[in-house]
Amino acid sequence: MAAAPRRARLRPRELVVYTRARCGVCRAAEARLRRELRTVVPWRRPQVRVVDVDADPDAEGLADRYGVRVPVLVLDGVELSELELAPGVVRRALRGRP
Repeated sequence: MAAAPRRARLRPRELVVYTRARCGVCRAAEARLRRELRTVVPWRRPQVRVVDVDADPDAEGLADRYGVRVPVLVLDGVELSELELAPGVVRRALRGRP
């Protein structure tokens, strides 16, 4: 009998995008992120959660923490990117490469 597919052993991952409502750079980064994630195989695609650092009820202190650095992308608690999303950053991180 064949072994279970490798994807069955992968744990779900979470990608958090910290943003601000009136941030054009944030909207551009979110759009680029969504385009990039479409190229990732489904079993490696993380759950994406967008958090407005000024408005989210659970965001106490996030506006102070991230200040003007938004957008900030955090994968499983590790910051990947701030201010700008460079091409390939998320795909490399999902593969475990810097």
